[in-house]
Amino acid sequence: MDRVFIATKNKGKVAEFAAFFEEKGIHVNSLLDIEKSINVVEDGKTFEENAIKKAETVGKMIGEAVIADDSGLEVDALNGKPGIYSARYAGPDKDDKANNMKLLKELQEVPDPNRTARFVCVLAVYIPGKGTQTIRGTCEGVIAREIHGSHGFGYDPVFYVPSIEKTMAELEKKEKNKISHRANALMELAEKWDDLG
Repeated sequence: MDRVFIATKNKGKVAEFAAFFEEKGIHVNSLLDIEKSINVVEDGKTFEENAIKKAETVGKMIGEAVIADDSGLEVDALNGKPGIYSARYAGPDKDDKANNMKLLKELQEVPDPNRTARFVCVLAVYIPGKGTQTIRGTCEGVIAREIHGSHGFGYDPVFYVPSIEKTMAELEKKEKNKISHRANALMELAEKWDDLG
């Protein structure tokens, strides 16, 4: 296999995957390289279901190996919410600031020891003729009481990592890419890649 498609139009995600596959001599393409528009309705009940749906829909359309990811934040005090609805938690506009403010408000009365949470990233790898496998990566932390940091996106400003005493948004990209949920999923993918292909 000398190339793989990533089922995203997010340039940041494409760059992360490209850096990973470059070491293996595998070229990365994405939905940005396809002229026709491919829209997948993410109506699964889990990260796994959504990632599989994206990978298989795109893979069957183009007849090539495809990797899709679905990711989000699970907060224990909210029974795993926002979960698969992380991007649209405060409404359909995918507004990071509104999502963070809603989360902080909902956790206002929750004591510090109970503010545990994790970022989750599920990768679905579709290979024609071989089916689809999923890989899950996580990053454990707690929800801070206020926003800190200006890097990253999504819930990074409120996701505090106790082991490094910073929020994700206080980390430079290189630091984040060593501990993030996507980095952990990619590390596991690296271990399994030769068996998948």
